[in-house]
Amino acid sequence: MRKNAGFTLIELAIVLVIIGIILGAIIKGQDLIQNARMKKLATQVRVWENALWTCYDRLGYFPGDTNQNGLIDSDPLTNACVSNLSNPPAHNVRLGSYTFYIYAGNTNNDNDGEKNVIAVCGASNCGTVSADNTYADYLRSVDRTIDGIASATDGLVKVIGSITVSSDAVTAASPGTSDYSSSSTGLLYFFDRK
Repeated sequence: MRKNAGFTLIELAIVLVIIGIILGAIIKGQDLIQNARMKKLATQVRVWENALWTCYDRLGYFPGDTNQNGLIDSDPLTNACVSNLSNPPAHNVRLGSYTFYIYAGNTNNDNDGEKNVIAVCGASNCGTVSADNTYADYLRSVDRTIDGIASATDGLVKVIGSITVSSDAVTAASPGTSDYSSSSTGLLYFFDRK
C-alpha cells in the first residue's frame, strides 16, 4: 500500500490561524507606532509651550518679544534663555514620513485682539501641504491632547485660516472656520490667552 502525502484540513487550519495571529500583531504594532508618533508631536508642542513660559518666568517677557509688549515677534529659539534649557524646542519634528514645523509668534490680525500662538504646520513656513488624511489625524491628535476634543474651530487649538511666517516666527495668523482635512495648512495653539 502507498501512503498519500499531504496536509490534513486540521494542519492547514492551524497554519492559517498562526498566519492570522502574526498579521494581526503586525497591524496592531503599526497602529501603536502611529499613535506614539502622534503623541510625540503633541509632546513637542508642549515642549515649545514650556520653554516659552520658563523663559517668561526668568526674563519677565516671552523669548522673541523684542519690544517686550507681550507679543512674540521674532524667533524665540534665538534667545539665549531658550537655547540654555535642558530640553530646548526645535523648529522641525520628523515623524515617520511626515515632517512638521513648529513656530511661535502672534496673530497680529485676529478679530479678538493680538494673541501669542504656537503654529504647527506640515510645510516649511506653513505653506501649502500636499498630504493625506493621516496628516489631518496628526493635527486632530494635538488638538485632542490640548483641548480634550478634536474641534478645529473651538478651544485653544484651531485650524489655520491664514498665516505668515517670516524669519522663523509667526508674524500674522488667523484661525480657520473649517474642520481638519488633508488640505489643512496646520493648527494654531493660543497658549497664553483664551
